[in-house]
Amino acid sequence: MGYDNVVTTTAWSPGPGCHGGCGVKLYIKNGKVVKVEGDENHPFSQGRACPRLLALTQYMYHPDRITYPLKRVGARGEGKFERITWDEALDTVEEKFSNIKAEYGPESVLFCQGTGRDIGGPISFLAYSYGSPNWIQLGLAGHSCYTPRLGAMMATHGDYAVLDAGQFSEKRYADPEYEVPKVIIIWGQNPMPGCPDGFFGHWIVDCMKRGSKLIVVDPRWTWFASRSEKFLQIRPGTDGALAMGMINVIISEDLYDQEFVKNWTEGFDDLKRRAAEYPPQKVAAITWIPEADIIAAARLYASAKPAAIQWGVPIDKCPEGSTVAQAIAHLWCLTGNLDVPGGNVIARPAYGVTTYPFSTQEMHELYGEEFVRRLNEKRIGAKEFAMVRNFRGWAQPDLAVKQMLTGDPYPIKACWIQTSNVLGGQAADTALHYEALKKMEFVVVADLFHNPTTMAVADIVLPVASIAEKESFRSWWVPLQVIVPAVEVGECRSDWEINLELAKRFNPELAKRYGSVKDLINDRLKPCGLTYDELKAQGGWIMPPENSASRPYRRYEKGLLRPDGKPGFRTPTGKVEFASKSYEEWGLDSLPYYSEPPESEVRTPEVYKKYPLVMVTGRRSSVYFHSEHRMIPWLRECDPYPIVEIHPSVAEQVGIDDGEWVVIENDRGSIKRKAKVTPIVHPKVISVPHGWWLPEEDGCEPNLFGIWDINCNKLVHIGPGAKSGYGGGAYKTALVRVKKANGAVE
Repeated sequence: MGYDNVVTTTAWSPGPGCHGGCGVKLYIKNGKVVKVEGDENHPFSQGRACPRLLALTQYMYHPDRITYPLKRVGARGEGKFERITWDEALDTVEEKFSNIKAEYGPESVLFCQGTGRDIGGPISFLAYSYGSPNWIQLGLAGHSCYTPRLGAMMATHGDYAVLDAGQFSEKRYADPEYEVPKVIIIWGQNPMPGCPDGFFGHWIVDCMKRGSKLIVVDPRWTWFASRSEKFLQIRPGTDGALAMGMINVIISEDLYDQEFVKNWTEGFDDLKRRAAEYPPQKVAAITWIPEADIIAAARLYASAKPAAIQWGVPIDKCPEGSTVAQAIAHLWCLTGNLDVPGGNVIARPAYGVTTYPFSTQEMHELYGEEFVRRLNEKRIGAKEFAMVRNFRGWAQPDLAVKQMLTGDPYPIKACWIQTSNVLGGQAADTALHYEALKKMEFVVVADLFHNPTTMAVADIVLPVASIAEKESFRSWWVPLQVIVPAVEVGECRSDWEINLELAKRFNPELAKRYGSVKDLINDRLKPCGLTYDELKAQGGWIMPPENSASRPYRRYEKGLLRPDGKPGFRTPTGKVEFASKSYEEWGLDSLPYYSEPPESEVRTPEVYKKYPLVMVTGRRSSVYFHSEHRMIPWLRECDPYPIVEIHPSVAEQVGIDDGEWVVIENDRGSIKRKAKVTPIVHPKVISVPHGWWLPEEDGCEPNLFGIWDINCNKLVHIGPGAKSGYGGGAYKTALVRVKKANGAVE
């Protein structure tokens, strides 16, 4: 088959949905994308592509895709919408939001997004142009997705760090400066199906082929666990105890890097005293992991040089997630594996180009300190949580939903929802968020398909372009790259295009700076010295320059990390802080510690007696990303049912057969799932994939595509959260029981 054109671009949702960064080749025939492949010349993914990307044509041209603006014409929940023009849609949004601002203030509108992806830039740009401080991941309890880890790393060594798989060099594994990690800890993640933040999961496999040994921490056997030297099958939510136990072993047996600790850290003696409270025997009792395995894993990791840790979202969802992340970050600092080849290297955006503000420092660089100070005057959670006030730009989601219901301390009147199926995806205590959204006077949803959220609450629905239809850019560590449009589908517009148009309406001064999305992108790209078109002409991506703050290694020795140019780290002391000065300033314990899950056999034995299984939600699928893709035929065929993984001993006890529909319940409600009886889960744990709704079912109320029957977040509460305001979402630790499904689910 001949093609009219082949366009190379970058994957960063919508489409494959994930956090992306992979190189893509789009094959065009008669104005349509007819085939998709990975770009073999791209340094990030090197030609590899996931099932979601390969199914992009089914996604783009799906008959149910929304391809023009819609206005609700019936009552909310009736599913009645009519086609309108873009002018009418944007005029309606401008009028409604302007009236709300005039009567209640701009803070009364929430700007709600889903996961990271290609939305943080457009949505924060729109929120701040309108004047709202409340950019938020509504429904994500405790912002328990990467933010606790980011905050902990910033408080420990002043920067973020990631496993080094050679991704910062175009030569990759052939770079003579690079070393393959001798040991990798995979902690709370199955990297291949999930494509986590700024990381290509198959890099772990690449390292294994080159000799890396694995330690895997997980309550379920994964492909990686089956190939590990040590598999630590942990009790969900007890990761903080395990980290402290490993620190105890490393310090007490003098396995730490004494030169690095002496020259580049402070607070070691304080950490040593705190770690002494967590001997391996005690930690074994807490975590379900045998004492000998804890000791062996700590020795294996600490004795390997270099060694690295790849971690996942269960860390954030632990009680006090920012403290658990702090303890794990201490492991790579204690062992001298920070910013060295094959360790956990400091990750900064290439050339300093910011897609959207990950931290307060980036907020200051983009908008100024005075602007951030004014945001904090009304930002939800900034008054209650010093870490929320001083790290990142998010509003606090648990307080936000309560404020939507109560109007205290000021009313919330509207929501702008973009890249987020709140009710079918991330919202803990789904019924509470449903009630809160129903109270809104006006809700706008920008999306590609109808879903439970659009059907339940949207007044205006705006059609969004896929990766094959938009201009954008990506700077999540490396490389710095552009997203190149290949075709048009209907009247769909990119998130940047939609948000820039509205931002200019709310802030006319922006029209003088940005005539188009490309003008805005070029403004953001200035630090690299190239325009969008120039970067596109060079192949679409560039790696960070040599001897710069955005390229490893050992930048702390070279004075490349601190604003004053002195050696050291971007922390208050200029050193790695085992006892964090930032945490202390924010009224938090400066040292890591363990906190028991809010529901557990230890903390709530009466609840455990009634509900003796720990429900772990969020297991990733290679063919879905969160609540997306259930309507795509190729993908649904691979993973057709909302399942629950149950250990054979539990299934036998309850009388459940493989493939049988079962009920999962606790005091918050019940859901129905199809049983997959398998020994890969711990006997005291069930694993429930999240994000399930059924596009083939009736989307109108009361059904809403079946979420009230199958959505596991019904069973997850949003409190009590974490002392920092970040972490503690109980998505991995809710107590439940399982029984046969006899009739309708309540």
